[in-house]
Amino acid sequence: MSDASNVAKSLRERLGGNTEERLGKALSDLLENPLLTGAIGRAFDAREKASQAQELALGALNIPSAADIERLTRRLRSVSHRLEGIEDGVDRLDRALLPSGVEARLAAIEEQLRSLAGKLDRASGPTPTQTASKAGSATQTGKPALTPKAKAKAKAVAKAKLKPAGKAKPRAAGKAKAPSRGASATG
Repeated sequence: MSDASNVAKSLRERLGGNTEERLGKALSDLLENPLLTGAIGRAFDAREKASQAQELALGALNIPSAADIERLTRRLRSVSHRLEGIEDGVDRLDRALLPSGVEARLAAIEEQLRSLAGKLDRASGPTPTQTASKAGSATQTGKPALTPKAKAKAKAVAKAKLKPAGKAKPRAAGKAKAPSRGASATG
C-alpha cells in the first residue's frame, strides 16, 4: 500500500504544481484573445442598453427606477440633515428666550437704569422731592418746582430772548426812507 499512496501523492504534487501554472496560462491566453475581449465588451454594452431601456419603460409607466429611488433617498437625507440643523437652532432660541431668562435680563436692565438715574440725580443736585420741600410756596401755587440746574437753564433762555437779534445801523436825521419800487406812494 505504501507504493499506491506514494504514487497518488506524487500524482497530486505533479498535478497541483502544473495545474496552477496551466490555469494561469490558460486565463492569460483567454484575456489576450481579441475575440473574447470583444464579446465581453459587447455584453457590457448590451447590459447598459438594457438598463437604459428599462428606465425608459418604467418612466413611461410612471414607475420610479432604482436610480430615481436612490436620488430621492439622497435628497431626503439632505433635507433631513438640514431640518435637524433648523431644529437645533430653534431649540437654542427657545432656551435663550425662556420667560425666566428674559425677565431676569429685563430686571437686571431696570436695576442698572435705577442706579444710573440715582447717580444722575446725585450729580445734578438735590432730588425733586428735596427741591419741592425747599420751594414750598412754588408747589402750593401750582407751579412745578425747578432744580437749580433747570433754573439756570430757564434764566439763560430768558436772557437769550431779551437780547436784540442784531445791531441796526443808525439812520441819518432828516433823510426819509425811500419807498420800495413795488409799494404804492400812498401807502
